[in-house]
Amino acid sequence: MKYVNQPMQKKDAKALVTGQPVYTDDLAPKDCLIVKVLRSPHAHALIEEINTDAAMKVPGIVCVLTYKDVPQERFTFAGQTYPELSPYDRLILDRRLRFVGDAVAIVAGETEKAVDKALKIIKVKYQVLEAVLDFHQAKDNTVVIHPEDNWLAQVPVGGDNKRNLCASRSESKGDVDQVLKECRYTVERTYHTKANQQAMMETFRAYTYLDHFGRLNVVASTQVPFHVRRILGRALGIGASNVRVIKPRIGGGFGAKQTSVAEVYPAIVTLKTKRPAKMVFSRYESQICSSPRHEMEVTVRLGADEEGHLKAIDIYTLSNTGAFGEHGPTTVGLSGHKPLGLYRDYEAYRFSYDVVYTNRMSAGAYRGYGATQGIFAVESAIDELAELMHMDPVKFREMNLTKEGGKFIGYDGSTWVTSCTLDQCLERAKEMIGWDEKYPARDLGNGKVRGVGAALAMQGSAIAGVDVGGASVKLGEDASYTLSLGATDMGTGCDTILSQMAADVLETDFDNIIAWGVDTDVSPYDSGSYASATTYVTGMAVARACQDLREKIKELGASMLELSPEEVEFDGREVYQLDGEKKVSLEAIAVKGTCGNNTSLQASATASSKISPPPFMAAAVEVEVDKETGSVEIIDYAAVVDCGTPINPNLARVQTEGGLAQGIGMALYEDIQYNAKGQMRNNSFMQYKIPTRQDVGKIRVEFAPSYEESHPFGAKSIGEIVINTPCPAIANAVYNAVGVRIREMPITPEKVLMGIMGDH
Repeated sequence: MKYVNQPMQKKDAKALVTGQPVYTDDLAPKDCLIVKVLRSPHAHALIEEINTDAAMKVPGIVCVLTYKDVPQERFTFAGQTYPELSPYDRLILDRRLRFVGDAVAIVAGETEKAVDKALKIIKVKYQVLEAVLDFHQAKDNTVVIHPEDNWLAQVPVGGDNKRNLCASRSESKGDVDQVLKECRYTVERTYHTKANQQAMMETFRAYTYLDHFGRLNVVASTQVPFHVRRILGRALGIGASNVRVIKPRIGGGFGAKQTSVAEVYPAIVTLKTKRPAKMVFSRYESQICSSPRHEMEVTVRLGADEEGHLKAIDIYTLSNTGAFGEHGPTTVGLSGHKPLGLYRDYEAYRFSYDVVYTNRMSAGAYRGYGATQGIFAVESAIDELAELMHMDPVKFREMNLTKEGGKFIGYDGSTWVTSCTLDQCLERAKEMIGWDEKYPARDLGNGKVRGVGAALAMQGSAIAGVDVGGASVKLGEDASYTLSLGATDMGTGCDTILSQMAADVLETDFDNIIAWGVDTDVSPYDSGSYASATTYVTGMAVARACQDLREKIKELGASMLELSPEEVEFDGREVYQLDGEKKVSLEAIAVKGTCGNNTSLQASATASSKISPPPFMAAAVEVEVDKETGSVEIIDYAAVVDCGTPINPNLARVQTEGGLAQGIGMALYEDIQYNAKGQMRNNSFMQYKIPTRQDVGKIRVEFAPSYEESHPFGAKSIGEIVINTPCPAIANAVYNAVGVRIREMPITPEKVLMGIMGDH
């Protein structure tokens, strides 16, 4: 392999660092109508009257739409493969408003100033309703958030809108209660994570226009172009065939843009006015009415025998999907299935959950997708169980962690662990942090204590039996290759790593691969960039397409040499006779491919997978806690990842470092708060603290490669797993330092100090 497993520079690096116009708003036409949305001031209300006459008279206003002016077919914003597991519970505009920030009216005008003025003079009379703001009280509440009869669940996931249930399920193996009763050591604890915001630099944005065929064209910062096409086709009542979605460069997504947050608003304006329109979310809107992580409360029961073998695990998750069900039925599954798969040889397990509607902002996809919440809970409980047994928590993990060749518990009962170096990851992380010398803590004698903590994590590589990757590749007459992709590069570098794979299969120079995408009219179908699918599934499709093209090049070269394909070979530069001196260059074959030839020198391939081989990760962290203030500082974070073969070690490293920084933010800083009326207090970066480089301490990343045989280059995913260890590892380290167990993220100085003071 010449390029795979090499630190190649990203394809778009120079364009990005030189500030070339590559993002959605850079490319939007200057004559776009400006689109904004009037948003509800109430958590739960009905629109009794709405008067837009004065707004329409504002100079420059072209269009004002209310629920009376838009289609009334319910749909979901969730970018998922059809049929979506998320319920159809949305309208473009609804008379019933379900959270502070819900859409009341759409205003479009020639200038932002005109639109802002019009928004202020729309007159709305609301019937304010009782709101359900506490997700503990949502299930079977007398206040029903979705009383409508046309609420639709495409797939039975245990939802019941009349009970405020988006989804509900229980699965088990063995008699958990009996096994726990027989265990020498047991713990039962409850852990709480909040609805963190992805906080990507580029907010939600899209512009729309009609082409000369009258079709709706949508240019959007989205992770899921093909899903957006389907969503808009349904929501607008025009069918997916009348929608074309184009994805330029994306300024970050982290899962938020797996939900179609913004696209429908300029789209309906364009359909109504026949004019180009654009919507750019402010940071305020991105904070109060977007698609954050699901708030979850996870109750964990664990049991072990005298020797320290984990015998039983019971997980119950209560998930808050907010006002709508985007990703509600799917994120919750990972809160159990991922931590369950970390350990082996249980005698019994149970995983059950309820996903409830509340009158808060709708949740969605966020890197880690439920595994983050579940792993925080289980990896914290593992430490609490180990303490009960007076056992080093790393030793307990070493005794019980899953190993290659074993069987996954609760992940997929028929699936074996095909590739895993988790034991090596843990051993190396332990060495990097100096665990044996530093555990549990060291008092520095100046009011500060340093403690260490550890955690394990796993994720997946695509959704088994669901996700589809697509790629097509063609040879140009100049002997260059064009690689057309349906997967979405959102800054991760997937255009680059897929080009590395293509270059190795075709045995050509990396710079000879032109990667291009995504345009739903011409790109091969791909589910999109989510569920850690691109490297694994789309990588399979790229390798297959390139291999097919190799064969076609070989066949045409053989015919040009008047030989059979069996008599020749292709080395990337020329097709040559195996037993002789005849040869023909790739350049000559490329020209022949466009002249008097019946063989098309292009190939397309689609890939899916019956398994989802998980990447694994072990991390150890050293923190310093100030006993006088409760402040927590990251001193050193050591992370070791098994992502199979790292296709591009540099990009894998920055993925890991970035994910760890986000996880540290979730663990220490990001504290979503609502007031009694359901209004979010953290509506800007002044109130919502995300970590800077100074806040994350020293982050060290290493890899412990395995080889995943189901992938042509032995690769697994890395995008999501990297966010999953900071919450439990830091919580465990804080406990080891000062004896304060924080079970609700984030770990604020106030919580730590109150815990310290409570001990005296």
